[in-house]
Amino acid sequence: MLTKKQLDLLTFIQKRVARDGVPPSFDEMKLALDLRSKSGIHRLITALEERGFIRRLAHRARAIEIVKLPETLGGEAAGFQPRVIDGDRPASRPAAAEHVVASAMELPVMGRIAAGVPIEAISHVSHHVAVPGAMLSGRGEHYALEVKGDSMIEAGINNGDIVVIRETEVADNGDIVVALVEDQEATLKKFYRRGGAIALEAANPAYETRVFPEDKVKVQGRLVGLIRTY
Repeated sequence: MLTKKQLDLLTFIQKRVARDGVPPSFDEMKLALDLRSKSGIHRLITALEERGFIRRLAHRARAIEIVKLPETLGGEAAGFQPRVIDGDRPASRPAAAEHVVASAMELPVMGRIAAGVPIEAISHVSHHVAVPGAMLSGRGEHYALEVKGDSMIEAGINNGDIVVIRETEVADNGDIVVALVEDQEATLKKFYRRGGAIALEAANPAYETRVFPEDKVKVQGRLVGLIRTY
């Protein structure tokens, strides 16, 4: 039996994973539940873990998987699956950008994307990766990128992860996007519009938010999923 706060937190995590493919940060949980400190979130997370509803991944900051849901949210009978998935990278295949493989889609991995200091724009296919079809939300083309750096670690995105991106040129505040800076640097950050400027915000306090004139930043896609290889 869960308390109201425990159920509220589990519901919030589940909705954010379903929307973004990654769990929310502790700060986002604190704001969503209107708590004054992160210590309350730590207690709720521990309680959910002890009751078997979630699992925290060892040595992975802010990485949370939902193991099951209470019947009021659909439970295991509803076929819930966490959108952070494990698996080995497949061998490189010289195929079209996307093609169906069983119940999965095979996407091109377009090199690396910086979750830290921006790196050169991504423009080549390094290999392909199989992605569950259910992860590919919305219309438009999808592609994958390998994450380099730790600036998004509090959003559950770690160095070496594969992020699944849906191509789009628009984003809402708070979306995690692939941003092209000054037509030559690509980075994975949270997107915020501030008047005539664009703020690219990390999910790691060690990195400062970078602000650019609106015409210097182009959205290349929005995060819809995450694949972790162990």
